[in-house]
Amino acid sequence: MAQAQLGNTVKVNYTGKLDDGTIFDSSVNRDPLQFSLGEGNVIAGFEEAVVGMSPGESKTVTIPSNQAYGPYQNELVIVVDQQQMPPELSVEVGQQLQIRQTEGQVVPVIVTEIADSKVTLDANHPLAGQDLTFDIELVEVQ
Repeated sequence: MAQAQLGNTVKVNYTGKLDDGTIFDSSVNRDPLQFSLGEGNVIAGFEEAVVGMSPGESKTVTIPSNQAYGPYQNELVIVVDQQQMPPELSVEVGQQLQIRQTEGQVVPVIVTEIADSKVTLDANHPLAGQDLTFDIELVEVQ
């Protein structure tokens, strides 16, 4: 039976959990996740865990934040005057927005706080700074 190697396209079932056991993502009740090993389409630690697995094999791995979405960076949190927001936009905590940097790059942000006519925007990935545990089952190697 073929083991998954760099360059292979694989299909996996997975469940991702935080340290407290909260499930943040899962392929349960969905089609398996398909990706090519070595192309960087999934986080590095997840990809490394799949390499060497055989179809039908399952494992649980914990991926440290530096191999997942990186550390939480306080410098990616900005506070702006609510007057700087487009007037037609009704801003709410938890809302996902996109801001354009002066170089033209578009950055996704989440509104984390609204207070005293100030809006706090966080450009960190929602899972930044967290170690992630995945239950992985290799379904197929193509």
